[in-house]
Amino acid sequence: MTESPAIPEIRCYREYPTAPALIPGRSERDWMDGTSQRFAYRCTPLAIANASGWELVLPFSFAASWTGGPLTSDVTITPAGGDPRASFVVASIFGHGVLSFHPGYLFQTSPGWALNVRGAPNVIKDGIAPLEGLVETEWLPFTFTMNWRFTRPGLVMFEKGEPFCFITPVPHAILDEIQPEICSLDDNPALNADYQAWRQSRFDFQARIDKADPEAIKQGWQRNYVQGRDAADRPTTAFHLSKRKLKAPK
Repeated sequence: MTESPAIPEIRCYREYPTAPALIPGRSERDWMDGTSQRFAYRCTPLAIANASGWELVLPFSFAASWTGGPLTSDVTITPAGGDPRASFVVASIFGHGVLSFHPGYLFQTSPGWALNVRGAPNVIKDGIAPLEGLVETEWLPFTFTMNWRFTRPGLVMFEKGEPFCFITPVPHAILDEIQPEICSLDDNPALNADYQAWRQSRFDFQARIDKADPEAIKQGWQRNYVQGRDAADRPTTAFHLSKRKLKAPK
């Protein structure tokens, strides 16, 4: 059985009373809902990644545009209804088509832990892309910005309730100590046998689908991963999740 690591703390100090809401990551995505029979949710790693962190969500809607120039003034921000909270949350600080968000919190994490700060996983936004940073929140006595960069000149919309930042704790202090090792599958006969069985099973199942085999079509897809079972249908003894729901900040 996999031993659980020590649970780190994340303290979230609000900078002001109306700071953006901080909520557990949501596994749903509009584009995944729109796939045929919602097949995108059959990819368990995708849905788990979507929920493996906490979202900071916008308390208002706004439009942002970029002329393509390098100046901070080349980015224009227009909050819906002239919402006065906008100046606390979003700004043009760095120029070069970068849009910056203030999270509204000073985060502190346990020794050895940092926050990976990025856009919500598997969210696709036309015209602008989230940048990613690893912030040493173990010691940091000030906050940071979550930055997005326009991919081209033009206009983008951010909607109320949309996540503008996604935070996930990572064991920053030990990453440099990890040594990846390149191996041959031949060095691990048991693993190689399981892998070959899975590979053949996948090939056979797809061949049945291609031939319109009624039972295979009824089954639709192989569920080994989501059920935590190997190609021989044996349950895993390791840690396995098919769904994730993180705790809400208290």
